[in-house]
Amino acid sequence: MLKSTSTSMIVIGVLAIIAGIVALAWPGVTVLALVIIFAVYAFSDAVTQGARAFSSGTAGPVFGHLLLGLVDIAAGVVAVAWPGPTALVLVLVVGIWAVIGGAAEFALGFAAGETAGTRALFLLGGLVSIAFGVVLFSRPNVGAVTIAVLYGLFALTYGVTQITAGIQLRSTSRDLKQTLDHAL
Repeated sequence: MLKSTSTSMIVIGVLAIIAGIVALAWPGVTVLALVIIFAVYAFSDAVTQGARAFSSGTAGPVFGHLLLGLVDIAAGVVAVAWPGPTALVLVLVVGIWAVIGGAAEFALGFAAGETAGTRALFLLGGLVSIAFGVVLFSRPNVGAVTIAVLYGLFALTYGVTQITAGIQLRSTSRDLKQTLDHAL
């Protein structure tokens, strides 16, 4: 059991490193892949909404789910037909998320009952998120590439972490097996 888990972790780590290298080498392709993944999500959600519409017992939910399905189809078609503007909108959505999330984090820094260190981390994290959002708003085209590069760096870091954890788990498994063999 532990060996298959450690092998899975190592394989996931290697795949993450490959994805990270691709994202860093070709950030434009990574942004396009993100847009395509969004389009696939929109189309699959349209199918789900259609299924939910026809499983509803009353007319209200049927109309609502069908309407959402049509909006999903339109979003998927727009993403496929115009990937550039779609990437721009996705960057702006990430920017809005960063500013709102950062403001919430910053506000949590003033919450009662937190230690000084926790407050400082909330304040700092909130300011960094807000700054990231402002950068995305000010230069959205660069923001798309920045998101691709950040994803690449994250994937590299995650890959190294997974490989390291997999190797440690494999070593622990061997040590555990030897200990159990000697005990019996």
